[in-house]
Amino acid sequence: MTRQPGASAGMYGTEYCALGYYSGEGKGYFLSYLSELRSRLDSGRKSCLIPSALDDESHGDAVVFWAPHTHPHNREFSRVDLKTHLRWLPTRVAEKGTGRAFPKSILLLYREKTGECRVYRYELPSKGVFALRAGAWVPIGRVYDDEGNVEMLDGMGWLP
Repeated sequence: MTRQPGASAGMYGTEYCALGYYSGEGKGYFLSYLSELRSRLDSGRKSCLIPSALDDESHGDAVVFWAPHTHPHNREFSRVDLKTHLRWLPTRVAEKGTGRAFPKSILLLYREKTGECRVYRYELPSKGVFALRAGAWVPIGRVYDDEGNVEMLDGMGWLP
């Protein structure tokens, strides 16, 4: 996602959104098509429109639980990103057959100037903010109100 045109172009860049899902039959995690469309073209704010449906006949058992998007200009969730829990209900979904539960999450992808990709996750049920570091999700903060304000955990931050 971060290699799309303008996805890492700073303040003049473009955000891309997708749906992330798991397929037991496909034995893995997948992304839907990417959307660069904004919900309001005149807003001047970096944004993209999360696809409203998944169209993937090859993964009929798909469990949609991620809403990944890129930030071309910074590595932090915006307050708007973190207010998503107010409108993306339910906050958990289960896989048919196994009952395996997935917490719905908002993902943020940011490409450093070195080419390295940083990934952050906001988990809706817990309101926890995590960073993917050395292949593991590390808790770095928690959203403490409905306005999307984050309290960072001791010694943690957006930078590794």
